[in-house]
Amino acid sequence: MSEAYTQIDGGGLDLLIVGDHASAHVPDDIDLGIDPALLREHIAIDIGVAEVSRLLAAQLGATAILGGVSRLVIDLNREEDAPGLLPVMSDGHAIPGNRDADLGARMMRFHHPYHHRVATLLAGMTSPFILSVHSFTPQLASDPGQQRPWDIGVLYNQDDRAARIAIPLLEAAGLTVGDQLPYAGTLLNATMNRHAEANGIPYLGVEMRQDLVGDAAGQARFAAILGPVVLACRSRLA
Repeated sequence: MSEAYTQIDGGGLDLLIVGDHASAHVPDDIDLGIDPALLREHIAIDIGVAEVSRLLAAQLGATAILGGVSRLVIDLNREEDAPGLLPVMSDGHAIPGNRDADLGARMMRFHHPYHHRVATLLAGMTSPFILSVHSFTPQLASDPGQQRPWDIGVLYNQDDRAARIAIPLLEAAGLTVGDQLPYAGTLLNATMNRHAEANGIPYLGVEMRQDLVGDAAGQARFAAILGPVVLACRSRLA
């Protein structure tokens, strides 16, 4: 085991479920200097991602890898030279403990081992497909006027093959779907750019609305919807 990630071995299907922001954990030796209540909010964790990913791993017989620390410790879905990799502000909240933090040490401890494990798991698959699972808040504290009405968003950069398959299937399942919403994968897609697009591996990137996956019933609903959609994408692309 590693403090950088949690691995769930659901079976032998060549499908890797990736949850960069699935944890709100802050190691005991790191002091972010924030109110601990913020660790239950969207700035610290993608609410619902760990639970939906675990359900999908069991349902599909797939492996899942979940980030082991809060994105306030290090953002695993950022390039190694990207702003916000070690956040000092997030949605209007200061993160004072990160101002003098050692970025290199955090990278060696969390970012590098996480991405190395993702790459290793993919290398062990004959015909891999990736499901990238994130969730978004219905409203940003820093921009309360922004409307975010979608139930789920589908994100991608240059490779939209799975998106084109998934979007009509998700709509047919009764979801309001955002295509490149609430933000575009052309702007923020670091993990999938690195492990999927750079290697020609097909993938589906989804953003679930957090208030819809905040409890067990919502998590089960989304897992039940996503499972067949992911299998349809994989069967046509992997």
